[in-house]
Amino acid sequence: MLDGRDSPLAPVPSGDIRENARLTTALRIGEPIDDDIALVMSTSGSTGEPKGAMLTAAALIASASATHDRLGGPGTWLLALPAHHIAGMQVLVRSALAGTVPAAMNLTGGFDPAELPRVVAALGSGRRYTALVANQLAKALADPRAAAALAELDVVLLGGGPAPRPVLEAADAAGVTVVRTYGSSETAGGCVYDGVPLAGVRVGIDATARGDGRVGRIVLGGATVARGYRNPAVPDPFARPGWFLTDDIGAVDDSGRLTVLGRADSAISSGGLTVMPGPVEAVLARHPAVADCAVFGVPDDRLGQRVVAAVVTEPFEPAPGLEELREFVAAALDRTAAPREVHIVDRLPRLGIGKLDRRALRERYG
Repeated sequence: MLDGRDSPLAPVPSGDIRENARLTTALRIGEPIDDDIALVMSTSGSTGEPKGAMLTAAALIASASATHDRLGGPGTWLLALPAHHIAGMQVLVRSALAGTVPAAMNLTGGFDPAELPRVVAALGSGRRYTALVANQLAKALADPRAAAALAELDVVLLGGGPAPRPVLEAADAAGVTVVRTYGSSETAGGCVYDGVPLAGVRVGIDATARGDGRVGRIVLGGATVARGYRNPAVPDPFARPGWFLTDDIGAVDDSGRLTVLGRADSAISSGGLTVMPGPVEAVLARHPAVADCAVFGVPDDRLGQRVVAAVVTEPFEPAPGLEELREFVAAALDRTAAPREVHIVDRLPRLGIGKLDRRALRERYG
């Protein structure tokens, strides 16, 4: 695929006949495609038809090379994510370019952290890496042997959305080196590491979305951006050549570091003001009783929308009350951002490889 000797790939999940049939139709598998397309990676289709990001070999190689440069050089990779997701596929691409063979976990029954010690040992010597999502890391850290195995790796790339503060703190305490990534299928995977773009990646803010161009829709450009969609969307986020207009809201500071505030469709309009879930979740995560949380908006006759929080509590900690959490958030942000409703839940609903399903929460509590 990478040297152009084989047909483009369109990875699909194994064993799921219905999903395979859906992707075959939606991505027009088997029909002609431009010669320089190496990979058609299905985008998240949970809320509509998958569009299929068309990636060239040059984009995949640029992403993998920049990743190795940022992490300290090529190495051996542990494959712990399905290869029909871009994060898993890029583990294979990086391995191919490094001339190494990845050690793969058996994911047919889901992610089993008890398997990590054996698989990490199979990586051998030299630089060693893996890519995980937050719920995988949380499971691994709950198993002392799995956590110790991850601590042997040079870097654990962490994607799939924001990680809860307790998970990051637990990783640090266990000696696990975590690098948080931001990106998508449309950018050949993670292209911003700990807020800093990889070499060859450009980050911008769409000034038409918000004010002064420092806060708004995130735009990603450079060598890793896809050629477009297999079945183009309207409006086309690739309309500006070489750039991809994301659905995320972010801010860029004076040093050029990116902070992702949340998805544009997750913004909450409450009393004429806009509340982004990300900053509220970051504050709530600092509360000693909060293990995980999600903030979302539900319809409100007076405010338009009211801010609601779903909270997973820390074991052996009393569940915090609404007023306690409102005051906690208001002290750090403002009262508009403070939740007007709190629900204590056992776990948060997630999609695919771990992305938070805010729609499910809105439907449940709206």
